[in-house]
Amino acid sequence: MPAPAAASSWVGRDPDRFTIEERKALAGQWMAIEIYTPATLPLRRVQAIGASPAECIAQLAARGLDPRNFEFTLIDPPY
Repeated sequence: MPAPAAASSWVGRDPDRFTIEERKALAGQWMAIEIYTPATLPLRRVQAIGASPAECIAQLAARGLDPRNFEFTLIDPPY
């Protein structure tokens, strides 16, 4: 299942601010968010989105980011 829009349109967005319609469109997709550590203090932002964790890993690697520093979460429907 491909992402409903270009993955790059979701990168940098706070997933807690997705609208109900956006969550409906993204349900079943995976997102990568940087893992919080006291040393990094990252903002909670989507860094990759795809149909599988492997797809997210490929997107992160293409941007020169280490996938080991990210958590991968399945996006649930809004309700």
